[in-house]
Amino acid sequence: MQPRSLFLPISATSRRDLLERLVQLLVGLFLYGVALGLMVHGGIGVAPWDVLALGVAGQTGIGYGTVTVLVSILVLALWIPLRQRVGLGTLLNALLVGPSADLALVLIPEPPSVWIGAPMFLAGLVLLAFATGLYIAADFGPGPRDGLMTGLVRRTGWPVWLVRTLIEGSVLLIGFLLGGPVGVGTVLFAFGVGPLVGWFLPWTTRLRQARSRQLARV
Repeated sequence: MQPRSLFLPISATSRRDLLERLVQLLVGLFLYGVALGLMVHGGIGVAPWDVLALGVAGQTGIGYGTVTVLVSILVLALWIPLRQRVGLGTLLNALLVGPSADLALVLIPEPPSVWIGAPMFLAGLVLLAFATGLYIAADFGPGPRDGLMTGLVRRTGWPVWLVRTLIEGSVLLIGFLLGGPVGVGTVLFAFGVGPLVGWFLPWTTRLRQARSRQLARV
C-alpha cells in the first residue's frame, strides 16, 4: 500500500474558506491593537497585561508596542514546558498586535480631558471584545496569553478561574510596581471583558460557520 501524501490537494472551496478565515484573523488582530491604543489613550487605566507592558516601557524607554511583542514572545517561551501547540494565529497574535497598537497611538489623538478619555476607553473595550471574537472564530490557534492559561490548567488541574486570577493578578502587581497605569479602567476591563467576549464570540462563530456552510454548497 502506498503511503498517503502529506500534501493532499485542496479544493477551491477549501482554499477560499482558508483565505477568508485568514483575512478574518488579520482584521481581528489589527482591530485588537487599535482597541489597545484607544484604551491606553483613554487615560483611566488599562488591562493587567498592558499595565505590565506600559510599566516596562516606562522603565526601559522601549516603545509600548515593542514591549507588547517581547512580552508575547516571553509568554510563548513558557509554552515549551507546558507542551502547548503553537498555531498560525498564535504567532501572528504575538507579532502583529503590538505594532497595530503603536499605529493606533500615533494616528489617534490623545483626548483633551477624561470626559472624552473615558468614552474612548469604553469604545476600546467593546472593540477589543469584538476583535477577540473575530480572531478566535477564525480558528487558527489561541493567543499567547490564553494558551498559557489553558496550558497551566491542563498541567496543574486547577480551575480556570484560579489560574487566570493568579496570572492576571501577578502581571498586574508587577506592572503596578514598575509604574504602569492602574485605574478605574483596569477594574472595568476585569469585570467587563468576559461578558463582552461572551456575547461577541458566539455571534462571530455563528457567522463563520454559516459562511463555511455556504461555501461548502457552492
